[in-house]
Amino acid sequence: MAKVATHPELKQSRFLIITGIGMFLTQIVSLMLVPLLVALATEFDVSVAAAGQLAAVTFGAWSVSVISVGPISDSFGRRPVAVIGMTLLSVSIIASSFAPSFGVLLGLRVITGLSGGMIPPNSMAAAADVLPAAKRAQAFGFLMAVASLSSVVGVPMVAVLASAGGWRLPFLVHGFLLLGCAVLQWFWFPKTSVSTKGSFSFISRYKQMANISLFRTTLMANLLQRMAFYATISYLAAYLISEHGMSLGQTAIPLAIVGIGVVIGSTMAGSVAAMNRRAQVVAACAVGGGLASLLVFSIDLTAWGTVGVALIGITFISVGWPTFLAISTEISSSNQATAVGMLGASNQLGGVGGAALGGAFLALGSFSTVGFFCLGTALVSIVVLQIGMGAPQTQEQST
Repeated sequence: MAKVATHPELKQSRFLIITGIGMFLTQIVSLMLVPLLVALATEFDVSVAAAGQLAAVTFGAWSVSVISVGPISDSFGRRPVAVIGMTLLSVSIIASSFAPSFGVLLGLRVITGLSGGMIPPNSMAAAADVLPAAKRAQAFGFLMAVASLSSVVGVPMVAVLASAGGWRLPFLVHGFLLLGCAVLQWFWFPKTSVSTKGSFSFISRYKQMANISLFRTTLMANLLQRMAFYATISYLAAYLISEHGMSLGQTAIPLAIVGIGVVIGSTMAGSVAAMNRRAQVVAACAVGGGLASLLVFSIDLTAWGTVGVALIGITFISVGWPTFLAISTEISSSNQATAVGMLGASNQLGGVGGAALGGAFLALGSFSTVGFFCLGTALVSIVVLQIGMGAPQTQEQST
C-alpha cells in the first residue's frame, strides 16, 4: 500500500487544486465528442451513429483502465501514475487533432480511454493518503463537484472552439492543457513510499465484493442508468443540430444548461443516499429521467423546450450514480477502493452501452428510437432495484 512520505512543506490546498484541475480536464476528455459528432461525421464521411462509436471505444478502454489501475497505484505510488497517465492522455489528445482518418482517430481514442481511466481512482487514493479522515469526505465532495463542472463549462467550450477553428482545435488546445497539468502534478503531487510486504490480494477482493448481492444490484442498476444518461447526452447536440437547425457553436449554451443537471442531480444524491427508502427514490428518479429522454427525442418541441426537458432528464438520471457509490462504500468494509473501482467500471461500461447501442438504435430508426432506448434501460434498472433492494436489506459483508 502506498504511504505518503513526510513532507512538512506539502500544501494540501495546492494539492487539491491541481488534483481537481486534473479530474476536471480528464472528465472533459470523456465528454468532448458530444458537440463534435456531426463535424466528425462530415469530416470522415461516416454517419453520426458511426461517429458515436468513437465515444463507445473510449468508454470501453476507460472501463478496463479504471478497474485495474488500483494495484498499479498501490505498487508504484500515486505521483508516477498521475504523471504518466496525464502525459499519455495529453499525447493522445494532441495526436487526435492531426488524425488523418477515422480509423486512426478510433485507435487514438482507445489510448485516450486507457490513459484517462488512470486518473480518477488514483486521484481519490492520493487524496485519501494526504488528508486526515475528518477532511476526506469534504475533499471527495470538492473533487466530484469540480469534475461535474466539466459538463457545464468544458463541453460548451469545446463547442465554441470547434465553431471558431474546426473540430481539430479543441483537441489541440485541450491536449496542451493536459500536458501543463501533468507538469504541475510532477511538482505538486505527494511523493509516496511503497510497502512491498505481502502479496497482491486484489483478485480475492474483487471476488469478495462480487459475492455481496446488494453490491451486484448496485453494479447492474448503475450500468443501466448510466446507459440512459450517456445515450441522452451523447446524441443531444446532434439532435439539436439535425432537428432544430442549430450550428455547432450555438449548441454551447444548451449543453451548458443541460450540464447543470449533472451538478444538481449529484447534489440531490447526498440527501437521497441517507434516506431509508433510497432505492425507491432512485427508481422514481430513473423513471423521470427516462421519460424526459423519450420526450426530448420524440416530441416536437421548440429548441429551448427540448433543452429544458433534457435538463430535467439529466438531473433525475444523475441521482443514481453518487447514491450507488455511497451504498457501495457502506457495504465494502476494507474493500472500499475495490468497490469504487468496480462501480467506476460499470459507469464506463454504461458509457459504452449508451453510445454504441444508442447509435445502433439511431441507425435503425430515428432519434425517437434513442429516446425509447433510454426509457427502456431506465425501466429495467427499476426492476433490478426492486428485486435486489426491495426486500429488507441485510448488511452482507465479505470476510
